[in-house]
Amino acid sequence: MEDTRKILTSTPPMGWMSWNLLAKNISDSAVREMAQAMVSTGMRDLGYQYICMDDHWHGGRDEHGALYPNAEKFPHGIAALADYVHSLGLKLGIYSDAGSKTCGGCPGSGGYEEIDARTFASWGIDYLKYDFCYATDTRADAFALYSRMGQALKNSGRDIVFGICEWGHHRPWLWGNQAGGHLWRTTTDIWDGWKDGPEGWQAGVETIAFDEQRGLESFAGPDHWNDPDMLVVGLKGKGAVVGPGCTDTEYRTQMSAWCMLAAPLMTSCDLRHMDAVTRETLTNPEVIAINQDALGKQGYRVCRSSRAEVWKKPFVNGDWAVALFNREEEPRTVKAHWSDLEIEGRYAIRDLWSRADMGECDESYAFEVDAHGSVLLRLSRA
Repeated sequence: MEDTRKILTSTPPMGWMSWNLLAKNISDSAVREMAQAMVSTGMRDLGYQYICMDDHWHGGRDEHGALYPNAEKFPHGIAALADYVHSLGLKLGIYSDAGSKTCGGCPGSGGYEEIDARTFASWGIDYLKYDFCYATDTRADAFALYSRMGQALKNSGRDIVFGICEWGHHRPWLWGNQAGGHLWRTTTDIWDGWKDGPEGWQAGVETIAFDEQRGLESFAGPDHWNDPDMLVVGLKGKGAVVGPGCTDTEYRTQMSAWCMLAAPLMTSCDLRHMDAVTRETLTNPEVIAINQDALGKQGYRVCRSSRAEVWKKPFVNGDWAVALFNREEEPRTVKAHWSDLEIEGRYAIRDLWSRADMGECDESYAFEVDAHGSVLLRLSRA
């Protein structure tokens, strides 16, 4: 049967997610301030549009089973907050869970899918992050539970992007789109660190970017995206969620990798107080263009030498994005060979982070790459 669903995410969604910075401290005022910052920093005009509330916005359920927000945190209600966010040309996201409770112990949507979807729609919600705590942890149950909410959102009368946060346990890239999802998490939770944390769920930037996304590129495309979790760029160990922080070089490498992966770009740092380097990393239009290219192809590794990697990603106009990554502890030269990239001919090369033209080549190109660093190139037929 032909899928007649309206396309809501023709390119990977971009925005801000509250969890890493605020966790339980989510509030009406914080959401409004982040929305204002997304506009004043120019991020909205670059494509960032979703302001997403994570867990702990909840107050409870009323006598009719309908959710209501925490009155102290959201004294004006969610609908008023949505109206304000929409007035800035942005969209509002919310969080729930497929189980009986959210991961933070708030009321989940398990068994309340239809009423919750209608409630979210009545509030003006545009995006739902849907977690998987307190749910029966089998693939069949995951598919059934997410399908219930997927159908409920379709029945709600409002276009709501559906983000499946099942952590990749049951390979949601195989069934997430069929369940109504527009994106699905491929990993456990990211934390603010290059290496993995001491807890099993604390995945570092390096692990997620280079070890957990390989082989998933065939499952990504317009309206169905692999989601390796939030950008931690700019958190610098200061968020509510534990993490040692990354260097500016490592944060830039995350941005490079997420753009090459055609991953959702959901920031999580404090947009109100970004330093110049963080702002430059998150707002480079030529880098964002890799992520937002209309072709919607996920990039992938074409070669590896020791702990250096070369990735490629096609543009709709025939150009190529090429990323050079260095996972080693010291700087090293990384070379992209045309034979590995499976291209021929002469190409003009542009360094996207430095925004500089680097001349033309027809066989290979080498760059000195910092430890844990990245170089992003755009190759255009000369």
